[in-house]
Amino acid sequence: MFETIGNSTREDAQERSKNFQNALNEFFVDEGIGWQMIEGEIITRGTETFESNIQSAVQALEAAGRDTARDEIHEALTDLSRRPEADLTGAVQHAMAALECVARDVCGDERATLGEIVKQYPGIIPKPLDDSVSKAWGYASEMARHIREGRKPERNEVELIVGLSATVATYLSR
Repeated sequence: MFETIGNSTREDAQERSKNFQNALNEFFVDEGIGWQMIEGEIITRGTETFESNIQSAVQALEAAGRDTARDEIHEALTDLSRRPEADLTGAVQHAMAALECVARDVCGDERATLGEIVKQYPGIIPKPLDDSVSKAWGYASEMARHIREGRKPERNEVELIVGLSATVATYLSR
């Protein structure tokens, strides 16, 4: 009998938590607040397309057993969610790290950078899309990895890099 009560209480608490999360997320949307609660954690909310893209990437990376890359995508979202100010350069670094990690794994080249992989393994990313990945790598290098005083990426640019990295990592994982 005690076990039944314990399970019932646990299930009730989970249901209340789920209801609270749904109500809070509804409030955030209604008020135009750019946050959401996912599994008890407050994180940034992007456009529906951005959210779907990131969720698909996380699922694809997890299904492919690429936990490190999945965790890097999660860290990019965490950086976008930092308060009071997002860590935009951190989000770019983590997103590109996820993509580089997957590309290294797919090529079997543990030491190559993403830029080298695009050059040395033609066809891993179809032409001319490989140019956009190479340019994104250059952007990340310039704006997030080797930054200069006074230069900061814009949030919409960062979301583009995070989304692009997630999409290409998903493509490579499949």
